[in-house]
Amino acid sequence: MGAGVDTEGEVRRITLTKPLSLEGGSDAADYRSPNLLKRILSLFKDIRPGSDLSHFKVPPQLNMPKSQLQCYGESVYCFNEDMLRKCNNGKNPIDRFVAVVAWNISTLRPLTFGIAPFNPILGETHHASAGSLNILLEQISHHPPVSALHATDEKENLEMIWCQLPKAKFYGTSVEVEVSGKRELRLANHRETYVMNSPNLMFKFLPTPAAEWSGSIRIACQDTGLEAELRCKGLSFFGFGGNARSIKGKILDSFSSKPLYEINGQWDRTVTVKNIESGKVEIIYNAKDNIWRLRTPTVQDLRSVLPSESAVAWSEVSQGIMSNDWEAAKRAKRVLEDKQREFAREMASRGETWAPKFFTYSHTKEGEWECTPIQKSVPPAPIVVPK
Repeated sequence: MGAGVDTEGEVRRITLTKPLSLEGGSDAADYRSPNLLKRILSLFKDIRPGSDLSHFKVPPQLNMPKSQLQCYGESVYCFNEDMLRKCNNGKNPIDRFVAVVAWNISTLRPLTFGIAPFNPILGETHHASAGSLNILLEQISHHPPVSALHATDEKENLEMIWCQLPKAKFYGTSVEVEVSGKRELRLANHRETYVMNSPNLMFKFLPTPAAEWSGSIRIACQDTGLEAELRCKGLSFFGFGGNARSIKGKILDSFSSKPLYEINGQWDRTVTVKNIESGKVEIIYNAKDNIWRLRTPTVQDLRSVLPSESAVAWSEVSQGIMSNDWEAAKRAKRVLEDKQREFAREMASRGETWAPKFFTYSHTKEGEWECTPIQKSVPPAPIVVPK
């Protein structure tokens, strides 16, 4: 945790914790309260299967000490191996596409059953840098909870824009979170744009508690006509019938519908690609090389950290969770939520509508959210990932 005095003389505290990493490399599980499954089941005892959980309140005992905005950001800027650079350095369209598939898989991070990040408050931001890659996120809507991400790397001449809306539903013995929205990766040197989606999150209570990525991922590049169809799959309901954390799929030429490569593996271990024509198989992703024992971001310039920064806004709640002082965490969370409600009432009384600071947004005919960054590029951040 860091603390400093801003330009108005107010003490600003910031709490940063380890990123989600492979087992043994993350401290997220250290903050779980006792009797976890019993607590979770008691929360859902009066909720009907099929219910929308968008307004469901999670107590601090079931929170990890970080915001969902930070989790989104960390999946992009916390890594041991620079997979994005490989995307840019591919010699031809198929090499670059395979590299993009591997990078996309690298954004899948281990989930911990029973704890969830904080639901970001309206206007919350997260700004971080990893080398020449600068990332800025903003919570542009609270109900529904929509998060926008903009990342640029002027050295590599690439850009990312994400707009994501998680929708959670209760199904009796599980909770499924559908993550709708679009992710774009632009490689300007090659005039290629890759459009992709996020898989869903599945939290199973019975018979064996588990947290898994599930569902389909589609990656498409209209500029080259290449497309990938992937599927994440965990264990069956009874705990067998599949490999945990498996990912399978294919890369095809969308113009001819001809399959070119097969993708197979486990995203927390290794993933291979097989050239269907030649039969050649090679490893394109090794999770241990990329997301094992990831380094905790540090604050390089505390005075430049925005008051809306996730690690500032949730600092007191995070400190309560990290010290197992659940009452302190509960009080701090209530204060934060009360401020949000008061802010909403004041805006409504003045007939004003809140607008994001760093993004504009619109809706498609299908009702999907689309986000556009206001800034052409993201500046270097006061929060950095150590080299």
